[in-house]
Amino acid sequence: CSSDLLKEILGNIEYDAMRQMILKDGKRLDGRGVKDIRPISSEVGLLPRTHGSALFQRGETQSLTTATLGTKLDEQMIDGLLHEEITKRFMLHYNFPPFSVGEVGRLGSTGRREIGHGNLAERALKNIIPEEKDFPYTIRVVSDILESNGSSSMATVCAGSLALFDAGVPMKKPVAGIAMGLIKEKESVAILSDILGNEDHLGDMDFKVAGTKDGVTALQMDIKIQGITFEILEKALAQAKEGRFHILGKMAETMTEPRGDLSQYAPRLTTLQIPVDMIGAVIGPQGKNIKAIVAESGAEINIEDDGRVIIASVNGDASAKALKMIQRIVEVPEVGKIYQGKVVRLMDFGAFVEILPGKDGLVHVSQMDMNRIEKVADFAH
Repeated sequence: CSSDLLKEILGNIEYDAMRQMILKDGKRLDGRGVKDIRPISSEVGLLPRTHGSALFQRGETQSLTTATLGTKLDEQMIDGLLHEEITKRFMLHYNFPPFSVGEVGRLGSTGRREIGHGNLAERALKNIIPEEKDFPYTIRVVSDILESNGSSSMATVCAGSLALFDAGVPMKKPVAGIAMGLIKEKESVAILSDILGNEDHLGDMDFKVAGTKDGVTALQMDIKIQGITFEILEKALAQAKEGRFHILGKMAETMTEPRGDLSQYAPRLTTLQIPVDMIGAVIGPQGKNIKAIVAESGAEINIEDDGRVIIASVNGDASAKALKMIQRIVEVPEVGKIYQGKVVRLMDFGAFVEILPGKDGLVHVSQMDMNRIEKVADFAH
C-alpha cells in the first residue's frame, strides 16, 4: 500500500468520524458543544513604544496587533487604470508567518491568503473608524498571527478593535468577529460556533461574521457543498450573533472604551481654518513660506483645498510655533492695533514697514517724530 493511498484512507476515516461524532453526539474534536466558544483572553498596552497594541487569544489562535497614527502625508495613494488617484486613511495589514502553524518556512512577500484575510478584517473595522473631520489621522493596523488554529482573521478583528481603543482612536463601537462552520449530511445539520482548523478543513462551510452589538460590519462565506437553505443561513447568523456577543463581553473585561488621550509618541494634530483665498499666501511663491515655517518650527503642515490647515508634531511647542506663524500670515490688520515690524523700504516721503508677513504699511515722514524730519534715512539711523 503506497503512502499516498494510506493518507487518503486515513483522511476519509477522519472525515467520517469527525462528522458523525458532531451529528450524532453533538460533540466536537476538542470536546466542545456546537455553540461553545473556546477560552478567550486579551491584553492591551503590552508594547510600550507603539501608539496602541493588543494581544488577543481565542483557544489556540493568537493575534498581536499594533495601531499606528500618522498624518495626512502618510495616507496610502492608490492609482488605478479606471479611476483617478485616490487615497486611503485607514489600512489594515495581516501577517501569517509559518511558525504560527508549526511549520518551517521562509518569510516572503505577502500572499493571496494574507491579502484576503487583511481585506476582510479591514472591512470589518473601517466603518467604525471616526470621520476624518472628527479625527484627522491616518491609521494603520498591523496584525501578526503568533498562533493559529481556526479563524485568525476574526482574531485580527478583535485584536484590531482593542489596539485602536488602546491608541485612543474614538471608535464608535467595539467590533468582534467569529467563524461559523457547518456539517450537513442529507437532512442532518449541525452549525458550529468558533471552528477549529480541522473543522474548517473537514466541514462544509467557513462563514465569518464580524460586527458590533448593534449589527454586522463584514461577512465572508466559503462553502464546499452545492448550497445552503435560507433556514440554515438564518440559524447560522443567529448563532453567530450569540457568539459575537459573548466575545464582545470578554473583550469588555479588558477595555470598554477608547483611552482619553493619545500615546505620548503619537503626533499631535492642530487644525486651523483659514480663508480659501489665503491658501496661496501661506504656501508662498514656489512653497517658500510653508517651507520656511516647516524648517523653523519642525512641524509637519498639510493644507486642504477647503482652507483647513492641519499641523502635526509630537512636540507641542513646535505646533504652537507653526500655528503662530500661520496666523500672522492670514491675519487681517486692524485699525488702532499696535504692530511691531521691520523696515523694508525707505522713500523720501516715509518708510514701508512689514507689520505682518507679506503685509507692508507706510509710516509717513510726518508721523515719525514730533519735530520736522528732512531725510527719512537720517531718522532711520
